[in-house]
Amino acid sequence: MIKMKRKLPIVVSIILIILSIAYSIYLYYEWQSTNLVVNNPMIKKIQSENDTINLKSIVHEAEKNVVQIEAQSNNQSLTGSGFLYNEKGDIITNAHVIQDADTIYVRTANARVYPAAVIGIGDNTDIAVLRVPQLAGETGLAIDSDTLAEIGDEVIALGSPHGFQNTVTLGIISGTERNFTVDGYDYNNAYQISALITHGNSGGPLINRTTGEVIGINSVGTEDGTIGFSIPIIDVITEIENWSNEAQNSQLTFTNTEDLLNTIDTTQFKQDAEYVMEYFLDSIIIRDYVAAYSLLGDSIQTQTSYPSFREGYIQIVDVEYNHQTTTIVDNNHASIKVDVTLIKNQPNEEEQINENITYEFMVGFENDQLKIISIEYKKE
Repeated sequence: MIKMKRKLPIVVSIILIILSIAYSIYLYYEWQSTNLVVNNPMIKKIQSENDTINLKSIVHEAEKNVVQIEAQSNNQSLTGSGFLYNEKGDIITNAHVIQDADTIYVRTANARVYPAAVIGIGDNTDIAVLRVPQLAGETGLAIDSDTLAEIGDEVIALGSPHGFQNTVTLGIISGTERNFTVDGYDYNNAYQISALITHGNSGGPLINRTTGEVIGINSVGTEDGTIGFSIPIIDVITEIENWSNEAQNSQLTFTNTEDLLNTIDTTQFKQDAEYVMEYFLDSIIIRDYVAAYSLLGDSIQTQTSYPSFREGYIQIVDVEYNHQTTTIVDNNHASIKVDVTLIKNQPNEEEQINENITYEFMVGFENDQLKIISIEYKKE
């Protein structure tokens, strides 16, 4: 009896030790299989900021799909903006930009000019849709057709004010549900924005800074230029898509592009040629080699493949340039000289070098479109 009493504490101790070991093992495997959750607001803030799309990326991708609209009505020239939104080559803009126009052309970011036809236009709502078959197959800008913007949301407005293509202004939604009438068009539930809307901006996209998606159509601004108004895309997207689905290319009439090219004066030609040169260099800066290569004429592309072209610029991390002179050679060609500093990575080295070069771009028409016909350079 006494022996049993002596053994009992030993047995209990052994059982407790075994249970402790088993529980420790259980806790270890439970910890291994459980996701660690840290409720730290600072960590959440940093993660949220990293998820926000880079501003430069948003602007660059948007610029590819924003066009300058040039319309002729009773010998009067009208300019505005628009943006590609689907793979049919359809462009959203404002009705007042192309109202009563006899001919309509769009000028793309890479300086291509194409005739456009109206496939839908609002009577009281200031929206219109154009079709450009040459742009069919392009993706277009992403549309947010489900969400209404709120006061304080950061936005980006793109357009072509006063003929300057792809001008970008930043701001916020400073008001909502604004109702008013301008030139016979009713604006209902319009966004009030702090980004400027001036002549030529009308019809351009209003983009959500966080998502990179289109949330509105920039339409009108106050005379002092301090306040702009944008039509919420959510309110008009159904009508826009109905026009797009009903339109048949065979029933549309397009003006010949040559008619426009024949009316371009020397000043306009010079500006367009310089724009092509600048767009080429800017594309190199942001490493968009596809866009840069697309500006080259057939004579250059025949001699240089895209991989070879890309390889020649891949080491460049930045470009600084100073335009010198533009000389009109003839009605179809312009010579542009520009001093360029290429900031390049050294192969297999961490250091960078600056390379100073004087470029001469020959820009001219090829198949009715402006292209870089030749590039000559001289190193300093």
